[in-house]
Amino acid sequence: MFGEGGSDRRQFKLRGEWVELLFMARAAEHGLRVMRPWGDSSRYDFVVEAGGRFLRVQVKSTNFRKSKNYVCSMVRCGQKCYTPNDIDFFAIYVIPLDIWYFVPVRKAHKRTKTISLSPHNSLSKHAIYKEAWDLLR
Repeated sequence: MFGEGGSDRRQFKLRGEWVELLFMARAAEHGLRVMRPWGDSSRYDFVVEAGGRFLRVQVKSTNFRKSKNYVCSMVRCGQKCYTPNDIDFFAIYVIPLDIWYFVPVRKAHKRTKTISLSPHNSLSKHAIYKEAWDLLR
């Protein structure tokens, strides 16, 4: 449904809402409690609680392929990079492959506005974050 399409702002907003719903459902399947802050002004999309630990999660998605990799924007409105003061994890959904990555904000490149994911390569830099739901426990 949202895997293809143009650059229409409404389309991206709808895709973002859809991916956030997917994240909530999958997190529940993994036994995680998910809370959503009221309003749109928080720098994170969700708080995940497991065993008394609370983590701020920013949900991102991509269907943009460059060579064999999928590229995802890692910036917030105004083109500012996220910091550990903003969030704890990125939850990145690769739409065409139905794969989640959980990248700690501290491991994301500083000042880099995109991340390149290689789901096909088990030796890639971000392979340890692929479907790593345990990081949220």
